Amino acid sequence: MNAVPREASSLDGLPSAQEVAVVIGGGIVGICCALYLQRAGYAVTLIDPEAPGNSTAKWSCGQMAVSEIIPLSKPGILMKVPGWLMDQKGPLALRPSALPGIIPWFLRFLMCARHSKIVDIAQSMATLTHDVYSDFAPLLDACDDKTLMGERPILEVFDDPRGLEHEQPHLDLRQSLGFKSQRLNAKEISDLEPALAGKFAHGLIFPDWRAVSDTMGFIAALTESFMAQGGRRIQTEATKIDESNGRATGVTLANGERVAANHVVVAAGNGTRRFFGALGIDVPLAGIAGYQAVVSDPGVEIRHSTIYADGGFCFTPMTRGLQIGGTIEFAANGAEPNFKRADIILEKAKRVLPEMRTSRVEYGVGYRPFLPDTKPIIDRSRRLGNVFMAFGHGQLGLTLGATTGRLIADLVAGRPTRQDLAPFSAYRF
Repeated sequence: MNAVPREASSLDGLPSAQEVAVVIGGGIVGICCALYLQRAGYAVTLIDPEAPGNSTAKWSCGQMAVSEIIPLSKPGILMKVPGWLMDQKGPLALRPSALPGIIPWFLRFLMCARHSKIVDIAQSMATLTHDVYSDFAPLLDACDDKTLMGERPILEVFDDPRGLEHEQPHLDLRQSLGFKSQRLNAKEISDLEPALAGKFAHGLIFPDWRAVSDTMGFIAALTESFMAQGGRRIQTEATKIDESNGRATGVTLANGERVAANHVVVAAGNGTRRFFGALGIDVPLAGIAGYQAVVSDPGVEIRHSTIYADGGFCFTPMTRGLQIGGTIEFAANGAEPNFKRADIILEKAKRVLPEMRTSRVEYGVGYRPFLPDTKPIIDRSRRLGNVFMAFGHGQLGLTLGATTGRLIADLVAGRPTRQDLAPFSAYRF
């Protein structure tokens, strides 16, 4: 167990006007909540058992996917389930052992496949993603490294025109909500990505998407900024929300010590399940595995984060190597990772880039906290009025981290929120 500095069990010693907020969870959503609370004048303690940056978002494609607002539950999804069970090498797999536990979640998921529901979800998500860059701006301005956010757009390539035609209704919906995309031909793809010259003749460019320079480094830099501005980070688990008379009074740590607080924010991703009883909620949260491979010395240059739609993965150049990932897997809670999934990604990537060197590869997996409608929860607990919830962001934790942080700070301070948070209520299920 990590050594934990002893915390006072009261709020003595702090300025009378400064209230204390404790944030449980130090991933991208948690650190952004902590930073925005800090900016609002709270004394903030962040609690997480992992080293800064070692979180679910570390094992992601690193994209600010501002128009990735279409839920996973697209029309025809039910017909694909047998294929997911049979083909464990596909971009989305379902382990047979997961079936008993996943069925209730999956039934809710299928209910979101209606066109009207998809439009409703996309409209709600767009209200959040339109503010991504303006919400990240003040947090990144306070960091020493000014290259954390890349400036290049994101590409998507297809094997043939059928993939583009299949995506067209979703592209139209995105466009109707203010997001841009442009078709690319073979020459335009090769001009942007010489390593892909002659390999793809059909593609898209998303001019309003960006990628971070490194997923782990991005979160670590934000954490360093938080601590440089007086924030406190305790590297251990929070095991309990302490309460009295209908309000939270603090958080108990794994070693039995207690951190007192005026406000508590739970932003622990899948780890939020531990606190469902205290929060007074019972939501269908599933951890869906996303596998990644980082090639530290690939010997080939990829300039843009590039989605290979038919391959079911993407390439993202990062400071620690070329990150290749995106394949996801439904598995039972607590199941061991199946790193053969990462091997499959690497094999597919080598078919696209046969010259890529793979002598130095690191594998990883992140369990994306998904709700069946693929919308996050950004809400206040009805059971403990000074406890707030920020989890369930699925594949958009990195994208929505700062926007969620701003909204949580507004909720804690009792300020009106810019967005309507009813679609992101914990009580919508």
